Amino acid sequence: MASGSPSLLEEELSCPVCTEIFRDPVVLSCSHSFCKACLQQYWDQKGSLECPVCRRRSSKDLPLINLSLKNICEAFLKEKSQRAKAGSEVFCSLHSEKLKVFCLDDQMPICVICQTSKKHESHKVRPVLEAAEEYKEKLRTALAPLQEKLKAFNAVKLTCNQTAEHIKSQAQHTERQIKMEFEKLQQFLKDEEAARITALRDEEEQKSRMMKEKIEKMTEEMSSLSEQIRALEQELGAEDISFLQSYKDIQNRAQCILGDPEKVSGALIDVAKHLGNLKYRVWEKMLGTVQYTPVTLDPNTANPELSLSEDLTSVRGSGERQQVPDNPERLDWGWVLGSEGFSSGRHCWDVEVGGEYWRVGVVKESINRKERVDLSPAGGVWSIVLCNGKYYARTFPPTLLTVQRDLQRVRVQLDWDRGEVSFSDPCNTPLYTFKHSFNERLFPIFMGIVRICPLAVSVSVK
Repeated sequence: MASGSPSLLEEELSCPVCTEIFRDPVVLSCSHSFCKACLQQYWDQKGSLECPVCRRRSSKDLPLINLSLKNICEAFLKEKSQRAKAGSEVFCSLHSEKLKVFCLDDQMPICVICQTSKKHESHKVRPVLEAAEEYKEKLRTALAPLQEKLKAFNAVKLTCNQTAEHIKSQAQHTERQIKMEFEKLQQFLKDEEAARITALRDEEEQKSRMMKEKIEKMTEEMSSLSEQIRALEQELGAEDISFLQSYKDIQNRAQCILGDPEKVSGALIDVAKHLGNLKYRVWEKMLGTVQYTPVTLDPNTANPELSLSEDLTSVRGSGERQQVPDNPERLDWGWVLGSEGFSSGRHCWDVEVGGEYWRVGVVKESINRKERVDLSPAGGVWSIVLCNGKYYARTFPPTLLTVQRDLQRVRVQLDWDRGEVSFSDPCNTPLYTFKHSFNERLFPIFMGIVRICPLAVSVSVK
């Protein structure tokens, strides 16, 4: 069976009626074989027991099972099934032989006849199984870096997905904060507008009341004066003798005892007081409601276990790890950086400190943010720290600081051009000064329970 052509053998093992491989083959006396079900169906349709091939009548109502043919068919189907699972065998296109060896020079499978041919006689060959295993191992070795690369891409993609979600969350939260801040400003302006309109209306009411009283008084005086004039006019119409007899009395009554009416002064609304430099005066007053801090914390650098205030001026431990992207800027150790770095000039900020452990200072921009580093100037960190109840300048080894009382506020002064980072207490008493020749941008650093103090805001007019 193995030496014959598979297609010819399959044709020989096919039922003449259904043309499929025999199923429960039976043999007639004429030696023709059929599937039992096919033969029975044919007989039912014909109404006779004749052979579907030669038309000879069968001498038996129940043909015998062809056991040998049945075994051959079952073996063929089993082999065919195994070949289908393992893949179809490939034969040499030149010699119709199985490809049993692999030519290392031409990198192709060949048959044993090809191996002895002139084309391949001097080439190195390996058995197909041996070559396949060797080359599969090479492919596995080459596949490993690709799999690692795919794993890295998957990790970065996951981070990107998390970052995309965090961006949405950040934008929504920041938008809410912006609206809240502007609502406060708008409420301040509304309150200021209402106060100034109230002041205007109070002045209007006061001066209107004053004018009303003045008008009422003048009306009374004018009425009295009109009565006096009418009486004197009547006297002028009297007989001459009667007029002359009463003249002395009339003359006395003709005397005006009222003074001249007062001119109205300062009665108008003081428009200049209400409108003069209105925007400036409102802005000047607004300064009392706003704060300015020289340093703002950058939440994108904060360790996930830190909690920042809404105005980004204070930080403390949150007690739990927040779900935030592991972006390159974020510190794996428990620090947070200022949002703005300095590469020139002089800068100063005051920090309120608290808790049993804190650190303030500056750090170089290129510091490794994902691994533990040297926390001294050699590692790019210039700071002072409270640790185990003692204050240190973080040199190598640390320098113990002498302080008169527990520090509650520390002033940090950076003079980038002169290469100095200085620390002092609230009385401006120096604590420690680092000297270094800086060559890159420096960022403020904070750790522990700290708050950046606001500066006094003032308005000057030149």
